[in-house]
Amino acid sequence: MTRRRWSLQTAVFLGGATLIVVTALAAAVLYSASLQRRGEELAIEQLRTRGELSASLLARQMYSMWIDVSRLAAIIDPADIPEARRQIQFVSQLEQRYAWLGIADPSGKVIASKDGMAEGRSVADLRWFRQGLGAPTAVDDHESEALERLLQTASGPYRFIAMSAPLMHDGAPAGVIGAQIDWKWVIESVAALASRNIDLVLLSRDGIVLFGAPDLVGKPLTIGSAQAASRGASVALIERWPDGKDYFTVTIPTVGYADLPSFGWSLLIRQDAVAAMAPTRELVRSFWFNVAGGVFSILVLLNFAAQWVVTPLRRLAHAAETMVKDPFSGMLARETRYDEATRLRDALVRLQSKLMGKVRSPPEDSGSGI
Repeated sequence: MTRRRWSLQTAVFLGGATLIVVTALAAAVLYSASLQRRGEELAIEQLRTRGELSASLLARQMYSMWIDVSRLAAIIDPADIPEARRQIQFVSQLEQRYAWLGIADPSGKVIASKDGMAEGRSVADLRWFRQGLGAPTAVDDHESEALERLLQTASGPYRFIAMSAPLMHDGAPAGVIGAQIDWKWVIESVAALASRNIDLVLLSRDGIVLFGAPDLVGKPLTIGSAQAASRGASVALIERWPDGKDYFTVTIPTVGYADLPSFGWSLLIRQDAVAAMAPTRELVRSFWFNVAGGVFSILVLLNFAAQWVVTPLRRLAHAAETMVKDPFSGMLARETRYDEATRLRDALVRLQSKLMGKVRSPPEDSGSGI
């Protein structure tokens, strides 16, 4: 039983299709991987830029408040308590971000303050007072008991930003001006920098979440980016957060501006990896659709090209088979599609002529007469 062989058209089509498909797939896979990698780089770069800008804006706002307190220290005269109290009250009415504003003498006794809060009490054990005796300072503190004594509240633990600066009178230290910034203002400032798709997470010096998703606030964050931030490293990661989702995460290890004292804060900027890569996935999907359409179109053209190449050969093969059976079957049609077909047709015509000549010539006499 004769094994059936492939036709030339099938061989040309399958060979060409294999070469085209394999090449297209290899190029498409490499290009898709490049798109994916570039999409990740762009997402991280966007987060890094957004994080640096957010940290800078927040620090500038804190710096502005810190400068204002330092300027007040140059204006207020602790020797004139009534005038100092009037100035403090006036500034407090203009600037609602001050939860408390007041001055204390060198022993730590409050001698004038906003709405008279804590006047006559001692703040000598508070860090902002101790540091403020020597130079302008700013601290992020969590001294709930001292704060309750100072503000006469009992609302439980409360974080605040304390700023202070030394008061001078006749060239000598005469006390400290202190301001406690409402923490709600800090939170609102950070929240205003976030967006619908990009989250900001503010970390304290000890890795506690000060601002972020509600399920994270007040809890220590131990993921890799938080640990990197605590070491002062700026990193970009794709990591899984406690909510079980993967996020692109960029760390801004410090939130500071100019000579503003450091609060020890760090900022994490994150974006859901699925949402961040959605445009890239759509681009890759469109690319693969175009590749599939292009390959299909090329295969259709390849099929037509294979037919174009094979058709003259099929006609010549049929003519040759017929010629073997009957040399007088007729002249072969001209084949001018390409040079090889023309040469083969001419050779078959010469062969047909020879066969016809042999058939027409009489047989030679091989015997003698009687």
